[in-house]
Order: sequence, then C-alpha cells, then structure tokens
Amino acid sequence: MAGLRLAPEGQGHGGRRRPRGAHGTRQEPAGQRRQSGLGRLRGRRRGQPRRGRRRVRARPLQLLGARPRAREGPQDRADRGRPRTQALRRGRPPRQHGGAVNVERLAREAKEASRVLAKASTARKNRALRAMGKALRRRSGAVLRANAAEVAAASGRSAAFVDRLTLTPARLEGVARALEDVASLPDPVGTTRPFARRPNGLVIDRMRVPLGVVAVIYESRPGVTADAVGLCLKSGNAAILRGGKEAVRSNAAIAAALREGLKAAGLPPASVGFVDDPDRAAVKRLLRLDSLIDLVIPRGGPALTRAVREESLIPVLAHDKGLCHTYIDAKADLAMAGKVAFNAKAERPGVCNAMETLLVHRAVAGRFLPAMARQYAKAGVELRGCQETRRILKGVKAATATDWDTEYLDLILSVKVVGSLDEAVAHIARHGSGLAECIVTKDPKAAARFLREVDAGAVYHNASTRFTDGGEFGLGAEMGISTQKLHARGPVALEGLTCEKFVVSGTGQVRASR
Repeated sequence: MAGLRLAPEGQGHGGRRRPRGAHGTRQEPAGQRRQSGLGRLRGRRRGQPRRGRRRVRARPLQLLGARPRAREGPQDRADRGRPRTQALRRGRPPRQHGGAVNVERLAREAKEASRVLAKASTARKNRALRAMGKALRRRSGAVLRANAAEVAAASGRSAAFVDRLTLTPARLEGVARALEDVASLPDPVGTTRPFARRPNGLVIDRMRVPLGVVAVIYESRPGVTADAVGLCLKSGNAAILRGGKEAVRSNAAIAAALREGLKAAGLPPASVGFVDDPDRAAVKRLLRLDSLIDLVIPRGGPALTRAVREESLIPVLAHDKGLCHTYIDAKADLAMAGKVAFNAKAERPGVCNAMETLLVHRAVAGRFLPAMARQYAKAGVELRGCQETRRILKGVKAATATDWDTEYLDLILSVKVVGSLDEAVAHIARHGSGLAECIVTKDPKAAARFLREVDAGAVYHNASTRFTDGGEFGLGAEMGISTQKLHARGPVALEGLTCEKFVVSGTGQVRASR
C-alpha cells in the first residue's frame, strides 16, 4: 500500500511481549496444536529451515506518515474507543488521523440520525429550528470573527467573490431569521393523498416521507450552511455539508451553532455533518457512499456541477446554470414587453433567473429594439446582437456563437431577431439550460404552444423570469432551482426533499394464484 510503513518489531506495542496465559496464547483442539510462535522463532535462530506457511500472530500496526485508509461497513473494534464515542455524544464530528473529518463515519452517524429525524414530530423539528436560530445569535461573535479572517485572506479576489463570502451582523441575523421562517412552513412529512380503491377492497394512498441523508456541496457562501440544514431538518433529513475551502472556518462555526441548537431540542447533533477537509479527495470519498447518502445537491457553477455528476455514485439533484430567454412575439403588447424585458435583465443581472438572451420577432423588431436599447443603455447594459439586430441598432457588438451559450451573470445581453415562433422555440431548445423561459404575446394560441413545447422547469406568459424563486412561488425557502427532470424540477423546497411511498390498507386480502 502506497505511503504505508510498518514500525520495526516491538515499536508498535511499546516493545513488550504479550504475557502468556489465557489472553496470551490461543487454545487449539487436541491433535491440531502447532509449535508455539516462540519455539518456531528459536528454531529459526538456530538455523533450522522454515517448514510450511508461517503463522503470524496479530499485533498492532503503526502507520508512519500516512492517513488511515477510508473504510466502509460496520465499525471495527478500534472504532468503538471510549474517547471517540464520548466526543460523538457531545456532538463533535468524528475525526481522522491528522484532524480531518472521517467522511465515512460522518455519513454513518448521519444515517443513524436520519432515522430519528424521520419520526420526529413537527413540533420538535420546529423547536430545533428556533433553537438553531438562537444558537447562531449567541455564537455570532465567533462566526463573524472566523468570517472576517477569511475575508481578509481573500483580498485580491473579485469583488463578487468577496461579497458572496462576506457575513455581516445584518446578514447573519437574516440567516437566523430564515431558520425561524422555515419553522413556520407546512411540514410535508406524513401527508397522504388518495391514490386508488381497488375492486378487491384494497385502499391505496401515497404518503410523503424524507429522503434520508442529503449531502450538499457548495462554494464559498457561508449562508448556505444554515439554509441547507434548515430545509433538510424540516423535511426530516440529515445533512452533510461540504463548502468551499475559502469559507471553511465560517462554515464550521455556523455548523457548531446548528448542532448546539439540535442538542437543545433533543435531536441528534449528528443530523448536521460538516466536512472540513479541504482536500478534494474527501469529496470523492463522500460521493462514493451510495449506501449511506441518498441525494447529493451541488450548489455552484457549471464546473462544480459537472465534477459532482462525473464522480458521484449517489443520485444528483443539480442546480445548473440559468440561461433564460424572453421571446417578444409578433402580437406582443410592446409597452408590456419593454417592462418585462428590462426587469428580466437589469433588475438583478447576477442571478440564475435573469434573462441572458432576448429573442424578438422580425415583425416588431424595428419598432421594439431602438426603444429597448435606450432603456438598456441608461442601465449600463451591453448588447451583443445578430446581424439583423446590428442593422437595426448601429454600433452594437456582434454576437459570437459562444454568446448564445453564455450565462453572463452581468449587465450583458445577447439579442437575436427571429422570423417565427418556431424559430424562437428551436433556438431555446438548442441553447437554453431548462431553468426558465418567457413569451410576451397577446395571441393565446402562440402562448399555449410556447408553454407546451418549451422544455424548462418554469415557463412564463407575459411575466419576468425573475419570479423563478421558491419564495415568489409561495414555497418558502429553497435549496436551489433544479434544471433536470428527476426527481424534482424548478425551485426545490421542502417537498422536493421528500419522496412518496405507497400505503396499502386491506381487510385480509391475499393474491390469488395463477
């Protein structure tokens, strides 16, 4: 094994021989006893040839300069050591040699905790959420000090990165209030809906239940730590968190406060597992634990999502990029279209539900685009257009093939003139991410076609794509916006962190033989 060396004989156990007796020798059945290890050793010292296979007595091994190999499965004898057990009972995560969290054992502890959460009452979960909010406020000094050190270390990074990393007293208070807001949301766990009443009298319902253990892998946004835990707890799931290395101290301080709140409410602190190992190998090990973790949610850029999908043996619920389009139809109310298109791009350009490409029907492009360009210019929006757009708007930068596939997250907008609804739908199919798409039109048939044919988690008629948000949809907080089709799509809130099982009630029915 690479990096593994055994200590010289005697050093692994202090250089002392094991005492003989009941605990020093192994009893063997009569007729099968062999020469003792000591006798064989003396024989070899006298130069006698070694006969048969050598029998090796188990003794402790000492690892020099290597981290213990990751293990799955049941705990061995060494795992049950008293100091480690006491640390777990106090709510501290299990650690490997060298100080890093043992992700395998962290996942096992989370799995056990998830069984407790699955049967916890709504009242107890709500008490825990409120207790976590209070614990965050009590520990705010430690959290803010840890964050300030990390913000200082990030000097020289982009302003947007530093802003995402930064926690202020007001932002931390907002995180605590968000946990309390989750407590006020309806609990989906245990709700049932009728499914069928069979001719043989069986009554079949569907009951909503937790997923189990949810791993959230995210970049340097410390607030995500509490947001993810709050949603997982209310939906009856344990959470394992792995944030960006730039925010590891902030995240660890927040996670400690959350575990404190869980303990105060009588729920297992292991419901919140935090991976503080900055090594990517820890993430790879985590993504292999499909027997312990039920879902992985990557929250970050396309590179993070792609890496998680490539490595994971666990189902992945991806919040991918948001490349949203707004199509202005030939029969659009142009005043309405102007308001919708401006809001979708300029109100907050750095979020996933902002518009990145504006599609305009040729029949109205000559009237609509000049007025729209003036509005965008006042807001500092840079336009990049197709050839026909550039004939209408002089001085606009030419759009390249790459622009149609780019999520700018900035005051930049691609503009394309199309000849029909079909061309608009085809363009969206080629370049859209499946997050949110919009049509502005007074034609109900065109609207119906667009809403039916465009493949996205949210489709809009005469409204801005900026509404694609759990809060705006009345779902409360959200884990992210899923751009895939299984098992949740669009804003992922509490219900998206559960699944349904069939509940079948009978009066002694048995299935007849065929």
